[in-house]
Amino acid sequence: MSNQLKNELHNVISGKSHVKFGTTIQAIACYLRNGAQSGSKVENSKQIREQETKKLEDFISKESLWIQSIGFSQYVSEGAQQRVYLKDSNHVLKLNDAIYYISWAEYFYNLLFHHFSLLIQLMI
Repeated sequence: MSNQLKNELHNVISGKSHVKFGTTIQAIACYLRNGAQSGSKVENSKQIREQETKKLEDFISKESLWIQSIGFSQYVSEGAQQRVYLKDSNHVLKLNDAIYYISWAEYFYNLLFHHFSLLIQLMI
């Protein structure tokens, strides 16, 4: 991997580079990362997930990001980790339990990388 790409990925993770539609995702990932432990003091994944869930809920409340209503009758589809509902004619809501990720931070980083890779593909 080129140094330029490595640097850009680092900037995406740290929030220095913006990803289209990624500002809120970057803010959440940064918020979850603050205070996280590393090295030998890392707890098991269940404890990490529980702590992150609490932090995530606090962040969502603080930033007024809760979705007030979901039209459950507008169900579209579901996969292994998400259920999809129509929000309106231009948007969908995806309810995701991030079951395939060790932590919520990992899930949000994956979303950032997905958006970043889409931008790279558009530039090629």
